Amino acid sequence: MKHAILQVALDLLDLDRALQIARESVDGGAEWIEAGTPLIKSEGMQVVRSLRQQFPDSVIVADMKVADTGALEVEMAAKAGADVICILADADDAVIADAIRAAQLYGVRIMADLINVGDPVSRAKHLESLGVHIICAHVGIDQQMMGKDSVELLTKISGQIHILLAVAGGIDADHAGEAVRCGADIVIVGGNIVRSADVTGSTKKIRSGMDTSSQKVLRKKTTDEEIRDLLMQVSAPNITDAMHRKGAMTGIVSICGNVKIVGKAVTVQTFAGDWAKPVEAIDIAKPGEVLVINNDGGIHVAPWGELATLSCVKRGINGVVIDGAVRDVDDIRAMKFPLFARAIVPNAGEPKGMGEINAEIQCCGQFVRPGDWIVGDESGVVVIPAERAYEIARRALEVRKNEERIREEIQRGSTLAEVAHLIKWEKK
Repeated sequence: MKHAILQVALDLLDLDRALQIARESVDGGAEWIEAGTPLIKSEGMQVVRSLRQQFPDSVIVADMKVADTGALEVEMAAKAGADVICILADADDAVIADAIRAAQLYGVRIMADLINVGDPVSRAKHLESLGVHIICAHVGIDQQMMGKDSVELLTKISGQIHILLAVAGGIDADHAGEAVRCGADIVIVGGNIVRSADVTGSTKKIRSGMDTSSQKVLRKKTTDEEIRDLLMQVSAPNITDAMHRKGAMTGIVSICGNVKIVGKAVTVQTFAGDWAKPVEAIDIAKPGEVLVINNDGGIHVAPWGELATLSCVKRGINGVVIDGAVRDVDDIRAMKFPLFARAIVPNAGEPKGMGEINAEIQCCGQFVRPGDWIVGDESGVVVIPAERAYEIARRALEVRKNEERIREEIQRGSTLAEVAHLIKWEKK
């Protein structure tokens, strides 16, 4: 395999944190250092000056995302110490031409970012003819959350141009090797390095993936498999953060303590301890699904117990959530089955058969529809609308990675207030 360049994208808000992460990523093998757009917006050209001073032998990239005043912004970044300046590929040709003239004057290179370009192949060819030095196949983070893939975009452009080709957006160690095989000269990695607790180790892993990846093609997972895998990596708090503090049920606890529940909902409406529909739903649910039961608010009579739980275990059902009470808790805890409920009582109900299965219900303050995704752990239970499940799962993983980095900085002696720069970012 050819030697491709590894570029770390410092998409942070604070200069001190960015410089530390840059040092650790360079130790891991990053060759180009990018002052990310959020960092430039937050700290200005001082970011580029500081990176130039701290890393005199590295290529410094200023991700300006220039859309207008091409010469002015290129001049500004070049004088601050940037070697490569990023412009938007869909900027007007006049802007790009002016940026290229400024780049020639100051001895720097222009990278054109194809984010949101409608016809990326044609645009890349035209940008090459205008004199752009590098084309970046970039799928933005919000597009990644919806399932768009940067390596797929890269593959469309590879072989169509004769200048350097970069790729950015959601690249990890596995994708890094694939990107090089598909024609990337520059692999740009942001979150999978800068949000890592072990920045140097993560950088080394990506560098190794770029250098030694085999030709093996991994089986493409179904969307549901991807969603489940992602949700198994995150917590209920990660998910509510990703949903802007929404989706959490109230007044419900894990009966078996440290267990986790992930699966699509099979909904059950029942009343005052009537256990007929909850038990019938066991036969309807598929392996890996989750029963979500509304007991109409009753917590004095249990519609669920040990025998129903055993039936779930034998059927491969992933868990049960009940807006109501359960009994036989000692036997259920011995099974370590993911069961979440509002109360524990010894009283059993009767199988009267009222209610329905797989209709929209309310459970502990949240509407739940058949097929919505349910995630529960010791912090609680969260409902994810089916149509947003992939997006929310991806966003929750970003939340987790960000917390891992903050946790590492606290372990090194900082405090949460210091890491978050609370006073600086308080609403004025």
